[in-house]
Amino acid sequence: MSRKQKGTKKSVQRRSRVNQGRLTHSDLLHRALAWVIDEKIFSELSLHGNTGWTAGQLVILTVLWVWSSNSTLTGAFQEAFHLSTVIGQAAVATYEGLMDALVKWTPQLVPLLWARLQILMQDAGGTYWRVGPWLALAVDGSRVTTPRTKSNEEAFSAKNYGQGHTAKSRKKRKNKRKRSKKLSTPVKPQIWLTLIWHMGLKMPWCWKSGPSTSSERQHFLELLKAHKFPMKTLFCCDAGFVGYELWKTIIDQGHSFLIRVGGNVRLLRGLGRVRCRDGLVYLWPNAVARNGQPPLILRLLEFQGPRGRVYLVTNVLSVEELTLPQAKQLYKLRWGIELQFRTFKQTFGRANLLSRTAPRALVELEWSLIGLWVVQLFGAKEQIKIGSPPQNSSAALALAVIRDTMRMWNSETMSQRELTLRLREAVKDQYQRTSCKEARYKPNFKDKPCATMPIILEASAKQKRAYKALGLAV
Repeated sequence: MSRKQKGTKKSVQRRSRVNQGRLTHSDLLHRALAWVIDEKIFSELSLHGNTGWTAGQLVILTVLWVWSSNSTLTGAFQEAFHLSTVIGQAAVATYEGLMDALVKWTPQLVPLLWARLQILMQDAGGTYWRVGPWLALAVDGSRVTTPRTKSNEEAFSAKNYGQGHTAKSRKKRKNKRKRSKKLSTPVKPQIWLTLIWHMGLKMPWCWKSGPSTSSERQHFLELLKAHKFPMKTLFCCDAGFVGYELWKTIIDQGHSFLIRVGGNVRLLRGLGRVRCRDGLVYLWPNAVARNGQPPLILRLLEFQGPRGRVYLVTNVLSVEELTLPQAKQLYKLRWGIELQFRTFKQTFGRANLLSRTAPRALVELEWSLIGLWVVQLFGAKEQIKIGSPPQNSSAALALAVIRDTMRMWNSETMSQRELTLRLREAVKDQYQRTSCKEARYKPNFKDKPCATMPIILEASAKQKRAYKALGLAV
């Protein structure tokens, strides 16, 4: 009997068991995965003629693999392989086979899954799909550590760590005796992850990874050029995402941004003929002006933050379309992406990846992000139905529910809705705290950076003439 025939036989047996009223936890898990992973989304993916598995089978096996709580990659695969054979058919029978397949097919599979999960987010999100009129997306970056192997070091490590002038000057600090390791000792190889995150539903949207020396700004620019975003998308970023090329790309694609600026940005005022009302400013670097490119017309917003004044720029010039209170709310929601990184690294246990070669480390990172995204979507979907907002959803409890279901795969369920009901209860505690949760030894936000005021200059006569020569003066 062939592998496909065995898989068909098991599917028939599972349907027969369901019809007889004997429902197990593996059946509930299969039903949940079927909502996300549909073979139709891979219809345009052309597999090799000798391939004995479908794309959906490979994705299910991989998601179960990253969901496993086993502390080793091979142990997690054994658990995922066994469960895959129970709920359908396992795509491959060995861990090496899984890695080879993922290294080859991940670049094609992941964008298709992004599109599928984004559609499901919109279907399940309701009023949380948009923040006001905006599809609000936050952007930020973080690093994930990999084992110190030759392959990972060649692919991800900074080549001259500890050799620069700044690093050498730090050796003269008074507390150098307190260092646990020498300054010149290279850190472990790390992957830089730039994440675009949905601010309304509190879950990923898409991402890009690279060596530890990668630029998050360049990653964001490449994502903008490679992917289409819905209408009325507003990107909310911190002070690292500045620059004429990046902002112009967002504007040219018909989207909006709300970005914090500091002393690393020089803005002009009074370049056009109209009065400087509603915080109208211009971004026109000298190099851009010399090339005959037009300036970017922006609006500068200012409000009081925890440590000082916060300065934001946006290409939404209408005060009615984006008010100052709305901007404050959006920038506050942006902080949730930091919690997403903490959830991924601490709750999901991906602060240190386990793969010992660079291609496999990237695959492990990609599918770990997909796996966590699916868990968060499971929880948010069920909780929104009963009126619980996404900010109350607990990824840790939702992950625990999924892993419990995997462990109890063979036991009979109490109800067909057991998984649904447990996911609805996966919310954060709502009790009122009687004291501040912040650590006493970090008062006054001393560990948090604060951007200074941007440089705002009055446009010179030469700049006004150059602007008028472009025929854009208003």
